[in-house]
Amino acid sequence: MKNMMIGLLFAMLWASASVATKIGIHSAPPLVLGNVRFFIAGFVLLGYCYLVGRDKRYRMPNGVEWRQLAIFGALNTTVYLGLYVYAMKYIAAGIGSLATSTNPLLIVLLSSWLMGRRPAKGEIWSIVIGMAGIGLATYPLLNGGGTSLPGVAVLMTSMVAVSFASVYYARVPWALPNLLINGWQVTLGGLFLLPFTLVFSDFSSVHLDGRFIYSVLWLSLAVSVTGLICWFYLLKIDTVRASLWLFLCPLFGFFYAWWLLDEPITLYTVAGTLMVIAGLYIGQRKKLLRN
Repeated sequence: MKNMMIGLLFAMLWASASVATKIGIHSAPPLVLGNVRFFIAGFVLLGYCYLVGRDKRYRMPNGVEWRQLAIFGALNTTVYLGLYVYAMKYIAAGIGSLATSTNPLLIVLLSSWLMGRRPAKGEIWSIVIGMAGIGLATYPLLNGGGTSLPGVAVLMTSMVAVSFASVYYARVPWALPNLLINGWQVTLGGLFLLPFTLVFSDFSSVHLDGRFIYSVLWLSLAVSVTGLICWFYLLKIDTVRASLWLFLCPLFGFFYAWWLLDEPITLYTVAGTLMVIAGLYIGQRKKLLRN
């Protein structure tokens, strides 16, 4: 029951990121919103590790670990989340939540490519069905529905980046605790993003109103801190079964978008979401059977 509650909490929090971002960018440019989020999350995580946590493993990284954290932070925070928050300006929140669920499918494809093996037929079908589902759900929103093709292209590029980050994370023999890894990668990623934020953002459009404050606090504390703590906990128990909670993210994401942003839920939405879930299941089916 405890694991089920944590998994449910993770799915609910993770799916809320796109709606919170969509709300926040009405008060600040996307990159400003992202940078503030990253620095708050990093401050909280590193502050806990070094000032509150009593685990002796909470130490400063060494030379090799700095390089590993920098690469992971650049992929997972600077490129992935930087592009993601930027894309949210040009896509519907529900589509943003749906796209994040394709991460396991892309990881399968990238892992096969990096390992030099040919993807299995089921893996190829899972990716085809999942991507087709996103296309179907996106189609009715392209004409006046708050979604554009360039926005979708940026969003999917961010998904490729986070998939590379996940594969890289799995290949590194980390000696640091997960909290410390996440704290440093989000902080370093925010530092790498900062020059782009300073150059490309219009700071005159920043409004420090309640909408901005609540969005940033939710994204940093609820999603980047609490959500990732839940995710690392689930991964520690069972990596394969942890990925099953991603199945719920599109459902929660479209519900939040409908409830908070009045985004429509159509037959295209339902059919596209079911296709993505089917693709996820096909891609994970063999692993689940082995478990």
